[in-house]
Amino acid sequence: MGGGGRGWDLLLLCLSGFILTSVARIHQLFPELAVFRPVTVMGILAIGLCLLDRVPPRRIYAFQIPATRWLLALAVWMALSVPGALWPGGAFGTFRDFAKTALIYFVIVRAVRSARDVERLALVYVLGAMIFATMVLTHNQFQLDVGGRMERLYFYDSNDFATYTVTALPLGLYFVMNGRRWLRVAACAASAVLATGLLWSGSRGGFLALLAVVAYFLLRFTSVQRSWRWTTVAVVGVLLTAVAGSTYWTRMSTVLHPSADYNLTDEQGRWRIWERGMGYMIQHPVFGVGGGNFPRAEGTISPLVGRQRAGHGLKWGPPHNSYLQVGAELGVPGLIIYVAFILSVCAALRTLPTAPGPPGVADPTGLRSLERARLAQSLTASLIGFAVGSFFLTLAYHDMLYTLAGMAVGLHQVTVNALSPRPSRPRLPRAGAWR
Repeated sequence: MGGGGRGWDLLLLCLSGFILTSVARIHQLFPELAVFRPVTVMGILAIGLCLLDRVPPRRIYAFQIPATRWLLALAVWMALSVPGALWPGGAFGTFRDFAKTALIYFVIVRAVRSARDVERLALVYVLGAMIFATMVLTHNQFQLDVGGRMERLYFYDSNDFATYTVTALPLGLYFVMNGRRWLRVAACAASAVLATGLLWSGSRGGFLALLAVVAYFLLRFTSVQRSWRWTTVAVVGVLLTAVAGSTYWTRMSTVLHPSADYNLTDEQGRWRIWERGMGYMIQHPVFGVGGGNFPRAEGTISPLVGRQRAGHGLKWGPPHNSYLQVGAELGVPGLIIYVAFILSVCAALRTLPTAPGPPGVADPTGLRSLERARLAQSLTASLIGFAVGSFFLTLAYHDMLYTLAGMAVGLHQVTVNALSPRPSRPRLPRAGAWR
């Protein structure tokens, strides 16, 4: 990563610390750090530095971008769901936490001043995922449990971890294709660690998310020549097939033959949970059961409540589907808003303007046009990985999505600003900038 303007400053460093703690959970890998409450500290510092920023307002504001308006609508709808929630206190707590997450999205969008800044945050995202994967693999001593997957994963479970690695892999690929030699070598090593972690997770949802990312890479990753794309996928596919082993592929084969899967037959399997979740959404179609209230719905209004009265235990569990999570907790309008937010973020990346001039020369965004296209398509692939992986997980309000979205919308905003024909006002020093 060379050139690209002012380099690192305090705001970017604080955002990097936030990503490493809120998404990569570094402080839980190293418990000594948890004493300092780094997620809260880094978040407050980032927000404070953003408020002190003296750079003149941009011509294109974050609030003019559809993705931002959809995010605001989601936050408002979540707030409106609080009074009628099954447990208003829990719904308010979920709204409060989500408001913090949404605020960090705005900070990321405002913090980036060039495409190089987005590149730097993407590098931190990959670094965090690589550190987490390394710690998980070493903690498990590169051995699988009896079920053919790793179970001791610190903060995430194996399925969450798999989706996290899938969202980081496309960004790792970006640095394999761009940057100095040392960065490319490091990105290759990081990608290998992430791929190993994904295989060792034994997650079928993560496997499907990876297939979606690979399909996008083959068919729509136009910033890389088609022959190179197909050759790369073929070579990597052969290597992964050999490394994964028979246990992994036996587990993945159940995706095509799910008849014996407990998720289809057990009352606490995903299919039955999803059926009940659809029922909650039908019973509460406007505001849902309230943010964060799906487990309470399972324990109070589900068809299984009668068993609890008869003396049988009843699990107050999560929905295991981010879309159903939003639909059941925030109603049909909330689900529409959530899906529209994800689609609008992808649309913002797809509609980046192009710069005139030689393609090999950095333009006003700080990146060459080819690099910027690759960064946009890598972020799109990461979002696709999340969209597919989260279909089997409860991650609708997680920082993972909104960090990626902030980088994507930030890239859109700085590109539009830098390549706009209208003259820009002179920049003033920014709070905490290094010279």
